[in-house]
Amino acid sequence: MPARFKDLCLDANDHQALADWWCVAMGYVRKDVHEPPRDGSVRPAEWPVPLVDPAGRGPLIWVNPVAEKKAVKNRVHFDVDGDTEELLGLGATLVRRKDDEIGWDILADPEGNEFCVFAPR
Repeated sequence: MPARFKDLCLDANDHQALADWWCVAMGYVRKDVHEPPRDGSVRPAEWPVPLVDPAGRGPLIWVNPVAEKKAVKNRVHFDVDGDTEELLGLGATLVRRKDDEIGWDILADPEGNEFCVFAPR
């Protein structure tokens, strides 16, 4: 086996704000809050922000600071089970509604990263 899945990573201009947005949207928490370092240290604000699913079901997500703006469609994206209207209320934007061609909504987070929203099962 040459590789195995490790983490998901998102690039963001304001990585702190986008980390907070995904925490609210998906019920994740910042890893340093959920699992504080044993030595009591504090993660510097300019470092990437690790997010964890407190229930332990989802993957670790890193929100990484970058200088460049998002310019093109994502080639990799999140698929989530969720409520489109609630996500729009949190600040997501609608890219495309479910229609005869696709059975899910496509949204973008506050920095423009696309993700697909499926109705909860």
